[in-house]
Amino acid sequence: MKIALAQINPTIGDFGGNTAKMRTFYERAAELGAELVMFPELATSGYPPADLLEKDSFLARAAAALDEVATWTAGEGKPAVLVGSPLKSEAVDGKRARNVAALIDGGAIRFMQQKMLLPFYDVFDEQRYFEPAEAQALVLVKGKPVAITVCEDAWNDKAFWPRRQYAVDPVDELMRQWAMLPPHIGGERVILNISASPYWFGKEKLRREMLVALALRHRAAVVLVNQVGANDSLIFDGASFAVGPDGRVIAQAASFREDLVVFETTGASEVEAVAPAHAVAEMWDALVLGTRDYVRKCGFSKALIGLSGGIDSALVAAIAVEALGAENVAGVGMPSEFSSEGSVSDAEALAKNLGIKFSLLPVRGIFDTFTGVLAEDFAGTAFGLAEENLQPRIRGTLLMALSNKTGALVLTTGNKSEMAVGYCTLYGDMVGALAVIGDVYKTEVYALSRYANREREVIPEATLTKPPSAELRPGQKDTDSLPPYEVLDPILKAYVEEYCSVDEIAGAQKVDAGLVRSVIKLVERSEYKRQQAAPVLKVSRKSFGMGRRFPIAVKADV
Repeated sequence: MKIALAQINPTIGDFGGNTAKMRTFYERAAELGAELVMFPELATSGYPPADLLEKDSFLARAAAALDEVATWTAGEGKPAVLVGSPLKSEAVDGKRARNVAALIDGGAIRFMQQKMLLPFYDVFDEQRYFEPAEAQALVLVKGKPVAITVCEDAWNDKAFWPRRQYAVDPVDELMRQWAMLPPHIGGERVILNISASPYWFGKEKLRREMLVALALRHRAAVVLVNQVGANDSLIFDGASFAVGPDGRVIAQAASFREDLVVFETTGASEVEAVAPAHAVAEMWDALVLGTRDYVRKCGFSKALIGLSGGIDSALVAAIAVEALGAENVAGVGMPSEFSSEGSVSDAEALAKNLGIKFSLLPVRGIFDTFTGVLAEDFAGTAFGLAEENLQPRIRGTLLMALSNKTGALVLTTGNKSEMAVGYCTLYGDMVGALAVIGDVYKTEVYALSRYANREREVIPEATLTKPPSAELRPGQKDTDSLPPYEVLDPILKAYVEEYCSVDEIAGAQKVDAGLVRSVIKLVERSEYKRQQAAPVLKVSRKSFGMGRRFPIAVKADV
């Protein structure tokens, strides 16, 4: 069968825009001779639509979108379509919606396979919305049998996973049905999978290994089309592909961009799989895509960044320029009496290297006014946290004023290490619409910044080499409050992403248990800050956000 992988970037709720995009891909695939055009999971609505699924009007628009797609397939020799969509549940009891893969051919919806395995872990909460399928069934496409699965339905192979999430395996059931087909109908085994599989580093390799194992076990061609683009915190890498019954990759789409790949399931020659990207390069591409889609899908075109002369804000600015273009990014320097001369000159040099507009708004006068107003209440106390935090809160106010005036979204510049331990100021440096590097540890910030300079100096060398500092008091350095980042980051990763205990971390990393315990207490104490933070672009297995849910008011035994 000649199949087209139509790897598209849908916008949630934009049924008109999504179907228009799908039609463009469909017509291109038809010109290339495709018999079947596959679109991703929930392609009509975009994934994940969340509580929009509770609206009857939303589900009605999804049904209308499928009817529109059906009109394209009417007529002799037109390709069939396999597309994901939410639909209203027909059941009297249970959830309101279904997550379906609709097979459309000859001007009508010929078959619908409802998703059976509904994930409810990490960022997924599909059991909240969807009624699971009760059964799976094979279907004929252009006279040839295929097994249709929706994302998670192909992720429960007992021969691949040491511990499975579900007791049933839809693919096993489909292959049992296949074994009962008459020989003249059975032919080559083909498993189709439409997905909206969110990205984290290493996910692409895992998908490929998992589906190769599935293909080899069932002696079947396995074809996956994945959503690409970003919706809110989630980034989708695409990287759609197909493997033959012998595990060879026979089709491969691009990563982090829309693509159309047409291939033949039988007699297909092996193609080069996407080479495992260097972690830094892959993370860079993901953050650029996430930033671009967040800003544009929210209806904006410009971004605003507070440039301190430090490495975090420099990296965010470099990502923003690649995502949006230099003409759509502006930087603002807001030095205080504690800012070094180098911080201002480094920020200016960065802006010049990037070709972005740069404004300088000193905050010392505003700070003096604030402390003057507070003088009576602060009388008899030493300069401390209140005065330190007042400075970033002044900066946050200025950034939001400029955002309101110019219509540019403020991008926050805090990294994952800082967010983890609360080394950030609510309503100050946390102000903004998107935490671009909120899932990037400080040590990774340095690696990404070096990558930003891969072709020319974008981030000044002085920014890369000076000791990190918040510059909120004289001579301040991050190491005054925290362990060195090369010590801190592995502790944080083990605790935040792997849920390791104090003893496990101390033993594995050969660090003092008391140090680990103090770091963990900072993490637990800062939950209230993270739950008020801007959305974080997810690039790791476990980011701060909807995939990591902890109470604020808790006394945890760390």
